[in-house]
Amino acid sequence: MVVMEIPETSQAGHPGRTADDGPHPADGGTGLTRLRAAVRDAWDGLTTSERAVAQYLAGAEAEQLLFASAQELGGASGTSNATVVRALQRIGYAGLPALKRDLAADFTTSVAPEVRLRQRIAHVGQDLRGIWDDVFNEAEERIGHARRLTDTASFQRAVAALAPAGEVFCYGVAASELAARHLALMLARTGRRARFLGATGFALADALLPLGRGDAVVVFQPGRPLDEFTVLVERARAVGAKVVFVTDELGETFGGRIEAVLTAPHTPTGITAESLTGLVVADALLLALTTLDETRAVETSHQLTALREQLLAPQPKSRGRRETP
Repeated sequence: MVVMEIPETSQAGHPGRTADDGPHPADGGTGLTRLRAAVRDAWDGLTTSERAVAQYLAGAEAEQLLFASAQELGGASGTSNATVVRALQRIGYAGLPALKRDLAADFTTSVAPEVRLRQRIAHVGQDLRGIWDDVFNEAEERIGHARRLTDTASFQRAVAALAPAGEVFCYGVAASELAARHLALMLARTGRRARFLGATGFALADALLPLGRGDAVVVFQPGRPLDEFTVLVERARAVGAKVVFVTDELGETFGGRIEAVLTAPHTPTGITAESLTGLVVADALLLALTTLDETRAVETSHQLTALREQLLAPQPKSRGRRETP
């Protein structure tokens, strides 16, 4: 097999990144040009079946790859889903989610939201079995990618920052609000002081006033670098509070000024909820913190159960006239 002509572009390599990152926007060009450059660079070391996958990927449009599963790409290239994953790894990506993550950055900025919605609807059609599979396939891909992208050391740093905190401030806006509210609620149920923050603009100033030494902040945000994050991080540094980011793209922006970054890949297609991976990361943090103070967690759970039982106590029966059977 002879590889198709692929336009010349910049090299896919980028010093200072792990193998899990794959080609990166900083390397120049679009996601497709980076993909084609990676295929060209790795071509000589690919097997025949891997070349079939690589050739198909290099010739496809971005939206075709964004909405495709590994199984669909395997069928289109005459190979298998396992070969697709293996070929992507040989090219330089951690897997299909990593490729979609790179392509999505260009796709979402250059294509209007209503156009992306029409394309998403056109892709899934009205095939209910296919819709069911598409949602679960993307959810599985995103969660698996999140699992691989955050190493144990980063998770340990995040837990170490939150464990001694006097109060945990959980910040999230828009689609990230759900994960932030979830973490704040569940931390409180384990006996830890926690609150949700979702203010923007001037209102955030009031919300940040209670933040003090010994507290911690968990910021949920996939990628948009809002001004509020800079203010929040600087306030935390000024008062002696610690910060953990749960994000997809902001690690490089804030990584040097905070305690830990946990990666929560955003959705490249909009098929699954943006907050999905953030919720899973929040659950991991919650379980880790619960195990560090089992006594407090169990006692708080007991109190919560007692309060619920009081609120759900049966109401006294009315003394109305008995009905004749």
